Amino acid sequence: MTTTEADGPDFSSSSLPRHLVRGLIGFGSLIGSVAFLPTAGPVSLLLLPVGVLALRGCPMCWTLGLMQTVSRGRLRRTCEDGGCRLTVADRDHEERPAA
Repeated sequence: MTTTEADGPDFSSSSLPRHLVRGLIGFGSLIGSVAFLPTAGPVSLLLLPVGVLALRGCPMCWTLGLMQTVSRGRLRRTCEDGGCRLTVADRDHEERPAA
């Protein structure tokens, strides 16, 4: 049995709270850039790059990263005999001993 790493880009964060903060900053900046347009004028569009940078590209990239962050360490892809499948990773080393 051979375990392989993901071939695609990695959009995940090191922790779930960190990823959610990035989303809050990113979506807040994107919404703020449009919402403040009537009051601040074109200056509010300076929030657009902040939002795109925080989301690492686009809202879908952030969503994919959220799924990767949540599933990190829980799913494992195994490939053998020309076919691949996802399985739940063994967590024997994390089990607590019975008291």
